[in-house]
Amino acid sequence: MSSPSLRNVALIAHVDHGKTTLVDGLLRAAGVFAEHEQLIDRVMDSDDQERERGITILAKAASIDWNGTKINLVDTPGHADFGGEVERALTLVDGVLLLVDAAEGPRPQTRYVLSKALERHLPAVVVVNKVDRSDARTEEVVDEIYELFFDLDAEDHHIEFPIISAIARESRSIVGIGVPGRDDTLAPVLDALLDNITGPDGAPDAPLQALVTNLDASDYLGRLAIGRVIQGTMRAGEKVALVQDDDHPITRKLGNLMGFSNLTRENVDSRLAGDLFVVAGFPEVGIGDTFSDAETIEALPRLQVDEPVLRMTFGVNTSPLAGTEGSFVTSRQIRERLEKEVLGNVSIRIDETSSPEVIEVAGRGELQLSVLIESMRREGFELQVSRPEVIVKHIDDIKHEPLERVTVDVPEAYIGAVTQVVAPRKGRIADLRPGDTGRSIVTFTAPSRGLLGLRSLLLTVTRGTALVHQHHEGWIPWVGELPTRQGGSMVADRRGASTGFALDNLQKRGELFIGPGVEVYEGMIIGEASRPENMTVNPTKGKQLTNIRTHSTDEAINLKPPRDMNLEVAIEWITDEELVEITPESIRIRKLLLTESERKRAKAR
Repeated sequence: MSSPSLRNVALIAHVDHGKTTLVDGLLRAAGVFAEHEQLIDRVMDSDDQERERGITILAKAASIDWNGTKINLVDTPGHADFGGEVERALTLVDGVLLLVDAAEGPRPQTRYVLSKALERHLPAVVVVNKVDRSDARTEEVVDEIYELFFDLDAEDHHIEFPIISAIARESRSIVGIGVPGRDDTLAPVLDALLDNITGPDGAPDAPLQALVTNLDASDYLGRLAIGRVIQGTMRAGEKVALVQDDDHPITRKLGNLMGFSNLTRENVDSRLAGDLFVVAGFPEVGIGDTFSDAETIEALPRLQVDEPVLRMTFGVNTSPLAGTEGSFVTSRQIRERLEKEVLGNVSIRIDETSSPEVIEVAGRGELQLSVLIESMRREGFELQVSRPEVIVKHIDDIKHEPLERVTVDVPEAYIGAVTQVVAPRKGRIADLRPGDTGRSIVTFTAPSRGLLGLRSLLLTVTRGTALVHQHHEGWIPWVGELPTRQGGSMVADRRGASTGFALDNLQKRGELFIGPGVEVYEGMIIGEASRPENMTVNPTKGKQLTNIRTHSTDEAINLKPPRDMNLEVAIEWITDEELVEITPESIRIRKLLLTESERKRAKAR
């Protein structure tokens, strides 16, 4: 038995360069959608947050048939925070399709994922997308792509890649540099994948070895293992051994065996070397496990992913409003949800703390952790989380902290504002070059600690025009103390509903996070004071009613709009003495110790 014609390809690109749109076009070109079917834009961004944020978070697979060859397309995240997904996706494939915007050129996340692909010596097909943009500079971008490969120490065979110009939105492409005509299709992209990426090299008749790279769940079949057959043939009904970290493999018959067909999964009798599989009937399976031949048991090397660099605590909501808005509020429910997340996400880790009500969660970055929190919130969980802190390690008995490389794309007028924000956070400018018309690209390195809260601050000082991207660069010796936020907290001193009269007086002393008619409680933070000291205030105070009418007492209340404290901003803003309370309906900021007497006693110790 020989392996059929097969190609496994990962799509890698920076955020918003059109990767998921290109997948839609390739699916249409291969006839996946019948003529009468309604086409769904960005079909592989199936998660609600992916559609809202315009990013890919989870690696997903689809398959198409082109000229008798099956092509498995694996869509990968562009953000470094989801590096665990990237690592797993690249273990499934034999080559990559690198997509780059014709105006913006290669970007930081392009660099991150491409570096991982080159480490695995995967050949590339380069597609320059959006060549019809008025500011497209296709030839310069191609030169920048070559420079990127050289910067990543690519070998000669890595650089011999084909270049295709495309307008993915309109499903048109041509070989080489240029603008596709009206009658052109995406056939050149599919042909290039067949011509330049080789099929799997595993022998179908060798003893079975298959690597589990992802997990899923079915209401009917239970836990599902997803991965790739490295060598041999996986057959339904035959005995296989599941090899885990320990020396006790689990041997049983392979029940449900499925493969990818277009956008769905279908039952199959076998999966040959190189193909992707979905297996049910092994509730013990975990990411990195090996399905092996039951007679000659041999495990594959386990998946290795980048270490987490940030951690924060997830705990039971203990505010006076706890349990009023969420469905899942106990520590057991929160723990079970986090354990489920760890099963399917190798770059998230959880650890115990001194309190059974609080769990420590470590991840690759603020974005990854905030996506997890937002998912739990939408599922009906109530919880409270702490400010993220960096994970330190000791190298040669010297304390080190993680270093990040940050690229900020801003209008030229704001370069000075960016450097003024970066300097106090121990940031060092590494590169400054022109970007699109009227914009510049500032690249700097800074300790991860200094980047907490930086994203929202940069958006403020650049009036929302900054585009910020970052990824892990390595480790540096501890740089010492870093500045924190300028203002203190406005802390409510009692429970009740906020009034316009009280807020009108308080807005003169700082910036408010709430408007009138909001339920508050003692210890809840309602705003940022203009001075560094914390302020205990009464936001529920009402106007005294008297029979006397004067102009001064009857002035109209004119409240400024409250600052929008969304999840990411709230997590960045708080200090170590504060928490963010998260429910399906609300995001509130509170003190760790709710009463003023408790806070005074803690400060006196």
